[in-house]
Amino acid sequence: MTALFSRGKGRRAAAAVGAVTLGLVALTACDKPTPLATVTVGSTSVSSEATDGCFGDGKALDKSVMEKCLSKKDGKTVKVGAGEKVRIGVEPKIADTGWVVVAGGPVMPEPTNNTYRTFDTDTLFTQKNQMGQATLMDKVTVTVIELNKGEAKGMWHFNLERDGS
Repeated sequence: MTALFSRGKGRRAAAAVGAVTLGLVALTACDKPTPLATVTVGSTSVSSEATDGCFGDGKALDKSVMEKCLSKKDGKTVKVGAGEKVRIGVEPKIADTGWVVVAGGPVMPEPTNNTYRTFDTDTLFTQKNQMGQATLMDKVTVTVIELNKGEAKGMWHFNLERDGS
C-alpha cells in the first residue's frame, strides 16, 4: 500500500516540475512590453507601445533602423477637431531620458523631460515646403521619439486626422 502511495506522489511531483518548466519556457518566449506613449484629444485617448522594430531597449537605434522607423505610418488613429488641443504623454521612463515630437518636421524646439506636452492643431497639421510656404494638412503622422544623449532610442507613431464635422 505504501508503494502505491509513493508512486502517486512521484507522478504529481513530476507533473508539477513539468508545468513549471513549461511555464518558464513560455515566459522566455514573450517580449518585454515597451513603455507607453499616449495621445489625448478631448475625451479620446489612445496609447501604444513602441512601433514594431523601433525600440532599442536602452540603446540607441542604428541609423538605418531610425530612418526606416521615421518613415512608418502605422500608428493608431485619432480624429482632431478644429481648435482642439492634442495632449501627448509618455511614461516617466521615457521622460527621464528626454523626448521630442515630430509631425512632418520638428514640432518642439528642444527635448523635454516632462511626462506630457500640449499642442494646438495648427502646430501639428501645418507643414512648410522648401520655399517656406505653409500648407494645412488633413492627416499627419505624429512620432514621439525617446532620446538617449541626442540619439533616438525608441519611436511611437500616431496618425491624426482633421475632423471636418
